[in-house]
Amino acid sequence: MPCPTRRNRDCHGQPIGCRISGVCRWRSHTFARALETAQQIAQSVDIPVSLDFEGGYSRDPETLKANIKAVIATGVIGINLEDQIVKGKGLYALTEQVARLKAVRHAAEQQGMPLFLNARTDIFLKTQPAQHHEALVDQALERAAAFTEAGADGFFIPGLTDPALIAKICKNTSLPVNVLMRGGLETIAQVADLGVARASYGPGPYLAAMQDLAARFENLPS
Repeated sequence: MPCPTRRNRDCHGQPIGCRISGVCRWRSHTFARALETAQQIAQSVDIPVSLDFEGGYSRDPETLKANIKAVIATGVIGINLEDQIVKGKGLYALTEQVARLKAVRHAAEQQGMPLFLNARTDIFLKTQPAQHHEALVDQALERAAAFTEAGADGFFIPGLTDPALIAKICKNTSLPVNVLMRGGLETIAQVADLGVARASYGPGPYLAAMQDLAARFENLPS
């Protein structure tokens, strides 16, 4: 059976991202399962693959180094690393997240791998859209500046959909900005005009496909 990832890849040969399970229970997967799936995808396509590495499957920088070396061994060339405390509360303190990013960068350099490190902040996912304002953007930009110094290659701001605030972030960080396409963010052209360099769809297309499949099943003639 042909690999569905190969069949549905971007026709222009652009990198693809893999959220390892694609459904709402994805955080329950083990690191071993994440590695297995990432390797299967990386070996099934002939374009670069980026992995949603979540929180790195460890809080400790030394364990994080070992984990990222294992990720690189799968053939993955980039990752997202988020700053929320997975299975905990809130975000990592800025100093701690910087140490985690530096650990990832150091491990990649030890492997001789120019890993694309997409530093994700969950500031906006952790707050309601009505609370997305200039002060929160300033906090995000503080993180972006620190993440840049730590060796990040990109800045991911999922949850933020206000065009003016997205444009402000793009204008005030040297990192390429990545948004999650949701809410009023509907087209690549729209976000590109704001200065966005990378657009992610998360599990949206998968969930839409499953909803369509369920609806078609319900409408089958009896």
